[in-house]
Amino acid sequence: MAGKKKIAVIGSGLGGMSAAARLAHAGFAVDLYEQNEKPGGKANEFFLNGFRFDTGPSLLTMPFVLRELFEDLGEKFEDFVELKRLNIICKYFWDDGTIINAHNDNKKFAEEIEFKTKDSAESVLKYLKYSEKIYDLTAKLFLFNGLSEFNNVFSLNALKTLFQIHKIDPFRTMHQANKKYFIDEKTIQLFDRYATYNGSSPFKAPATLNIIQHVEYNLGAFVSNMGMYSIVDAIYKLALKNGVEFLFNSKVEKIIQDSRKISGLEIRRGEKTEIRKYDAVISNADVSFTFDKLLNAKDENPINKKNLEPSSSAFIFYWGIKGIHKELDVHNILFSNNYEKEFHDLFELKKCGDDPTVYTYISSKFNTADAPKGCENWFVMINAPANYGQDWQSEKYRLREIIINKIKSVLKIDISEKIIAEKIISPADLELNTSSARGSIYGISSNNKYAAFVRQKNKSRKYNGLYFCGGSAHPGGGIPLVLLSGKITADMVARYEND
Repeated sequence: MAGKKKIAVIGSGLGGMSAAARLAHAGFAVDLYEQNEKPGGKANEFFLNGFRFDTGPSLLTMPFVLRELFEDLGEKFEDFVELKRLNIICKYFWDDGTIINAHNDNKKFAEEIEFKTKDSAESVLKYLKYSEKIYDLTAKLFLFNGLSEFNNVFSLNALKTLFQIHKIDPFRTMHQANKKYFIDEKTIQLFDRYATYNGSSPFKAPATLNIIQHVEYNLGAFVSNMGMYSIVDAIYKLALKNGVEFLFNSKVEKIIQDSRKISGLEIRRGEKTEIRKYDAVISNADVSFTFDKLLNAKDENPINKKNLEPSSSAFIFYWGIKGIHKELDVHNILFSNNYEKEFHDLFELKKCGDDPTVYTYISSKFNTADAPKGCENWFVMINAPANYGQDWQSEKYRLREIIINKIKSVLKIDISEKIIAEKIISPADLELNTSSARGSIYGISSNNKYAAFVRQKNKSRKYNGLYFCGGSAHPGGGIPLVLLSGKITADMVARYEND
């Protein structure tokens, strides 16, 4: 009976919790281990001097994936989460004073680009149709199913995609494709930016990743009215309701296996270490961490074997800011003047340059409870290289000054005396706090055309009873993809472990 099968999930990220909830609903006994005191993984929150900050994702796309999770488990989605569609998806700023508002209405957005750049509204709408075509050809095969499943690889959808492979644009980079659609450097830079959604460079990543623009513009961009962590809290409550047992402050030290058959976990809780037996284990932890630390199998880590490049990391400045700044929206980008150099610095020189692109997310714009009256909570992030032992302490102070000066130069806002609360996170901190290899946010980058096919599959081929979900496994990072990862993994566990 399925109810007698015991499944362990390592990590309470969105992927792990969604897999756990689905399996518990299906009748499995599910224990979820989290080394921290609350759920969420990278998608967490903290409070500082009256300010609340989201630590992870700041935007939700493909909300139907989230809705489906609740409805599949017999719940009404609206009872758990209230979503708000953004009128302005993002506000873009350049040093020369150009400001582009990315409206959620594509026609309005296209007209904005025509008014502010040398590109036509027609070129934008044509581009979004191109992006939609990539989605139509690839989504069912690559996003909604496990790549290792024989029936999926040789399905009619797979053959349809194969025969139209040129339409998914895998043979040129994102930047090369965007240059074919647009003539204005600002428009090109705006759409190149979407490579960073999975920690890659638009000058290396395949143009297939231009699928992301369809997801954000055609399908819509959303936030949760109570802040993004409320999505984590909702899935946590859903999992509890379905019988998942959460064990917080519980660090998994080792995945136990015998002749490549997974048999249990070694867990440390405080000073006490114990062995627990399981029929299968799902790792929602970073893939490299799972192989290198939990299995002690560095030589079998596919990422090590194939010498794959880690995704970018981040430097994050959480600032409580005095004052309300109407110049800014919920999501804001201050672009660098030389995008290609910025990514060369990140991936080739392994450093943050002198003119980084600055992203600012202000949740108090839609949830005033996130900041004291008359203040705003600024989540300020720049892309950073993976952690190779750089001097992050020195970088922290150098980058802080650069960002403050850039905000002053571009926005005409001097925040140097307005910061009344502060916390700074480096790539080394991300590696330590989230067990992500080298602090990379998305596992491996997509800086080559084969990256989608070498990402860790959801079912291990080497260890019987070992499964993977989360941002470093198939199909990738971001809220909808890690939720799909949880669904794919839960379906596999139910299929292979339910005998």
